[in-house]
Amino acid sequence: MALLKFNDVGIAGMAACVPSNTINNYDYTENFSAEEAKDITDKTGILQRRFAQPGVTASDLCFAAAEKLMADLHIDKAEIDLLVFVSQTPDYRMPATSVLLQNRLGLSMQTMAFDISLGCSAYVYTLSVVYSIMEKSGLRKALLLDGETRSRVYSPKDRKTAFLFGDGGTATIVEKDNRFGESFFSLNSDGSREDLIKIKSGGYRYPSSAESLVEKVVDEHGNVRSDEHGYMEGADVFNFVLREIPPDIKKMEVFAETSITSMDYYLFHQANDYMNGYLAKKLKLPADKVPSSIAKFGNTSSVSIPLTIVSQLQGKLNENKKLMLCGFGVGMSWATAFIQFNQCYISDLVEI
Repeated sequence: MALLKFNDVGIAGMAACVPSNTINNYDYTENFSAEEAKDITDKTGILQRRFAQPGVTASDLCFAAAEKLMADLHIDKAEIDLLVFVSQTPDYRMPATSVLLQNRLGLSMQTMAFDISLGCSAYVYTLSVVYSIMEKSGLRKALLLDGETRSRVYSPKDRKTAFLFGDGGTATIVEKDNRFGESFFSLNSDGSREDLIKIKSGGYRYPSSAESLVEKVVDEHGNVRSDEHGYMEGADVFNFVLREIPPDIKKMEVFAETSITSMDYYLFHQANDYMNGYLAKKLKLPADKVPSSIAKFGNTSSVSIPLTIVSQLQGKLNENKKLMLCGFGVGMSWATAFIQFNQCYISDLVEI
């Protein structure tokens, strides 16, 4: 059972960068009627998203966020001993994007750097990895960079996904200090449900080919995508979340010997507004303690939790606060964390 506890490791600062290119979902009518756009937008609660310009990658967004955060915190780059890059839209299949960012950011060649590819639960998963390394080592500071350009993954002609996803990048500084106290994590996975969210082709089991790039009608509703576009079985994902997430949070209450009522804020992966509202109601969480950024940024996969913290909680984590973070999605995988924030600096949102 992957239940983890850490002491005296925490988040010292956070920043986020989003593309300046704003997509208004009510006007996203190149492939759909205005009536369809309005109906889908009203149902999802996603009013706007940010799309990266051609040539701009997830690492570019993370680089801008990291530069802003390190400048704001007056961090000596020589103190960054660990860099982890989280993404399923990396710059290349090889080399690892983390190593490229180590060089681009001007970090020491003694910096440990590696990538993590997981999806919507990845920020919480990666925090647990970084916390573990920091707690057990003499490393001084870690830089967790989480970025996605999900706008390029899904077909703009598939109404199931065309209005949901956006792009963004975040930077998080993790360090050891006794002001952070205890933190708790629960990490879970179920590969038997791999087909709920997937890109079939483009990997090494089903390599790219002329056929895999052909767009085709995939259902009776006239949705169009290729085998290299992502797809999602929305109703099944919704049922998965409602079945797995509340019990995981209850399990965490027992493990951490605390109640979620003691938390100051509850951060859920920003999948869709209705699902998160349902979760909050089922768990009896006060609405004013469940920050949401989905209306402005859409579903940004693993970026959504840190982006919500930066955009919604700036100036609110200066004193000791307890947060619940809960990510869930592609894999399927899900993760919950109870974390103490104390004197956490949050930079202004960056746009490029």
